[in-house]
Order: sequence, then C-alpha cells, then structure tokens
Amino acid sequence: MNVPPLKLIAFEVTRTCKLKCKHCRGDSRDESYTGELSLDEIKSVFDNVATFAKPIMIITGGEPLTRSDVFEITQYSTDLGFRTVLATCGHFLNDETVGKLIETGVQRISVSLDGASAETHDNFRGVPGAFDAAIKGLAVARKHGLDFQINSTITSINISELEALNQLAVSLGAVGFHPFLLVPMGRGTALSDSALSPEEYEAALVRIAKSAENSPIEIKPTCSPHYYRIIRQMNAAKKKEAAAQLSDEPSGHVSSHRHGLTKGCLGGQGFVFLSHTGKVQICGFLEIEAGDLRSVDYNLESIWNQSEFLAEIRDLDNYHGKCGICEYRRVCGGCRARAYYENDDYLGEEPNCVYIPEGTT
Repeated sequence: MNVPPLKLIAFEVTRTCKLKCKHCRGDSRDESYTGELSLDEIKSVFDNVATFAKPIMIITGGEPLTRSDVFEITQYSTDLGFRTVLATCGHFLNDETVGKLIETGVQRISVSLDGASAETHDNFRGVPGAFDAAIKGLAVARKHGLDFQINSTITSINISELEALNQLAVSLGAVGFHPFLLVPMGRGTALSDSALSPEEYEAALVRIAKSAENSPIEIKPTCSPHYYRIIRQMNAAKKKEAAAQLSDEPSGHVSSHRHGLTKGCLGGQGFVFLSHTGKVQICGFLEIEAGDLRSVDYNLESIWNQSEFLAEIRDLDNYHGKCGICEYRRVCGGCRARAYYENDDYLGEEPNCVYIPEGTT
C-alpha cells in the first residue's frame, strides 16, 4: 500500500491548561506535567519532518501559550517552511503575545467558543469569565490582523446555538467556523449522555451544510467524517433537480471552499497527532500508539512509513461492518475513535452513521 504524504500535524506541545473544560480529551489541568518534550526534542522532530514533508503544523495543547518557549517553537517551525498555526483558549491573547505570534510566523490561530453566550460557554469551560476573556483576546487578534477561526464542540447542550455560533464567528471577523462533534473521551466521557444520537448527529450535519451554502466564511466540521458523504449527496440531488429543470447552470451547488471540502477522517492518512510526551497517534481522540518518537530518535518519518497500525488504518477496504463496504468510504472513512470507544474495534463501523450503503438492507 502506498504511504500518503504527510500534510497536517497537530503537535501537543503541553498538556497544561488553566481551564476545566467538560469535554477535554486530555483531561488537561493547570499543573506541570512530567515527561513533556523539551524544546530541543521538539526541534529534533521538526528537523526530521522537514526532510520528508512540508505540512501545516498545528501547535496545540493543553494551552500552548503556557510554555515559556512557545515562540521559539513557532519560529523554528516557520523557519523550516511549515505553515504554522496555533490553537489557544484565547485568554493569553494580548498586544504582546499576538505581536510575537505574528513575528514568529504564525499564520492563523483557533479559539474555542462552545456557546454563543457567556452562560453556555463558561459552563462548558468550567471557569467563570472564560467567554469574555476569549472575546477580548479575539478582538486583539483582529486588531493586529492575525487570522483566526472559531472551533465549537457540539453536544445536545449547545446544539440549539449552532447557527448562532456561526453568526458569532462571522461577526467577530473569523475566517472560519469549525464545529467539532463530540468524541466522548478524557473528561468528555462524563458528557456521554449529552452526545448527539445518530439521528441528531445526521440532522446537525445537514444543518451545518445548509448554513455553509450561504456563509461568507469557511465552515468545516471536524470529527464528522460522514459530512463529506452528506455534501456529495446534496450536490447530486441539486444537480438532478437542476437537470430536471433544464438549467445550464445548476443553482445551489455546494461550494467546496465554504465547506473546507477535502475528505472525512484524515487520521493516519495525511494527518498525525503528536502527544506532549512524544506518542504518535492518528488523532488526539484515539490513544492507540502508532509509535514513540523518543524510541526512534525523533524520526517521525520511520513511524509514518512503517507503522503496522497506520497501515491498518489506511486500508479502508478492510474496515469492518458497513464502513468496509460503503461506497463513500474513501471520502468518509468513519470516525476510528468512536468505533473504538463504542465497540473496542478501531476498524469497526462508525456508530453515529445512519446511512445504509448501496446493496445492503
């Protein structure tokens, strides 16, 4: 099997975070963690990556701005030619930090807003004033011209605010709105009862797709691989309708730009997650190791090319259940983390998908 090019890396440079988010995959806390990769170790990983890829490098956490050397990390990433972006809660954004982010080549930041109001967001984040602090930080980013996107984790708690969150992102000057559909792990396991049902999940993705049709900014759901099946179904339906009306220019075609359209699950297939201690995973939500950077002298290329686990993940035809036979498997793939946590099978079918593949009953 051909090894896909590595296009996107999420590098968890720390797990420390001052917030107490209910859905935190890493159960991050406001404390120091032992065994975190040092600056020199991170540079060694970057050096290796530069020999075989030029990915988008997402500097994430925890809260990466709690590291005193974070700007050395972003500068080194930029100097190696990576498109450097950073995920933050927004609380540390001020004239000084935003200036340093821009100076060291960070091209975009993401800030999470899990509610269109302070009440909803602060409840999610576990800290009073979290919403106001994030909004204040975003205003500073906008003032200095630093592009930002809004990330929102969607559950039954805030699904009613979905469109309002998109509108808020637009009003704040965001370049993108990225709703995350909850994967219950870490502290998020306590929110299992608040996760959307498969039917609600499907309906939410349809609502997102319809919002994207008229949105002035990119909307890109994350951890929602069958969104890309829904988009293709919508496109096919609109083309069929247009053909029936004998239109030469079908109206309502779903813009791939506004949807950030690529494909579904990229875990191990163009994307990789590196933990704060150097563990290599297909994403931050599936804590099955593809390898350990420290054990291979920080040679990510060797893990990316040779990991048996990654080879399994890339073989979509060998997935179990309906994911292995679905005609949309190459644009979707299902969420491997949900499959694992639901049925202890990372190759199993996506438990939140209601679609029945063609030729099955």
